[in-house]
Amino acid sequence: MRHFDLLNFQHVVLYVFPTLIFMVIFGLALKYSHLHGEGSETRKSAIIYRYPGGIEDRDAPFPLSMLLIIAGAVVWAFFYILFTGLLEVKI
Repeated sequence: MRHFDLLNFQHVVLYVFPTLIFMVIFGLALKYSHLHGEGSETRKSAIIYRYPGGIEDRDAPFPLSMLLIIAGAVVWAFFYILFTGLLEVKI
């Protein structure tokens, strides 16, 4: 039982708004940033396969934001395992 009912609302706000902000920033990052190389613009526009129902497949370049998120997850996991072992934390 909480002594202050407003504390529950504050926790919900602190969980929801950073998540919404992250989703908006992540969506914008996926839309506007890609690893650019030679032929990136033609790969984004060239249709390589058409599925039934009007869905088109393109060989677009890999988004930079996804690369950073994957690298961050790998680095975080490495250091989490390392520090859990070094500090002898019981899980």
